[in-house]
Amino acid sequence: MACAGCREGQAFEIPFSMAFQPIVDLKERRVFAHEALVRGPSGEAAGSILARVTEENRYAFDQQCRVRAIELAARLSPAAGRESLSINFMPNAVYEPRACIRLTLQTAEKVGFPADRIIFEFTESEQIDTDHLLNILGTYRSIGFRTAIDDFGAGHAGLNLLARFQPDIVKLDMDLIREIDRDRSKRVVVRHTLAMLEEFGIAPVCEGVETLGELAVLRDFGVNLVQGYALARPAFEAFADPAFPAA
Repeated sequence: MACAGCREGQAFEIPFSMAFQPIVDLKERRVFAHEALVRGPSGEAAGSILARVTEENRYAFDQQCRVRAIELAARLSPAAGRESLSINFMPNAVYEPRACIRLTLQTAEKVGFPADRIIFEFTESEQIDTDHLLNILGTYRSIGFRTAIDDFGAGHAGLNLLARFQPDIVKLDMDLIREIDRDRSKRVVVRHTLAMLEEFGIAPVCEGVETLGELAVLRDFGVNLVQGYALARPAFEAFADPAFPAA
């Protein structure tokens, strides 16, 4: 049975594309995943596109983002590659998880991109119905996708959501990472958050890493997965080569 959004079939008419920013594994000195980020058709900032997303076209936009990200990633990455693809999704654009995931699965199969290399991440800054979100996450996990919470520590759900569902990955909000080498309070918060995630068996990603000082603190904390300008900026319709720090 198709969901309401699928039946409506409204297209998102504004052209757009994707940039990709790597999530780097410091321990193995390789790219763990590439996060797909919305851009204008010539690389314009995401805001130029997101400002035109409405309640009426949100479903179509979310679906087209998945398709575009997978198609580009398949073109840029060999099927035998180890890197994953991280796709941001809008929980409020998902009406019925199994119906709304069909196009994603069909696209991955068509271009030969393994579904087990796809990570779906959502930001907890969006006000959402927790039971609906848990249904989506549980469905995605049963299909074989990995899931991630983005901007953890800056949104609505936070610890209450984490107590009910443990995703594969939690991305710590960049405001917690910014100038962590100069801010003792942030170091305390991040250190204890990392300990909690370890106890849950959740892989942490520290995003928004912009300086070598921030990176040094995170390495001292034992963080392996990091993302930010200190390693690589987003590359338009391309996979960026990160600048690995000295061992």
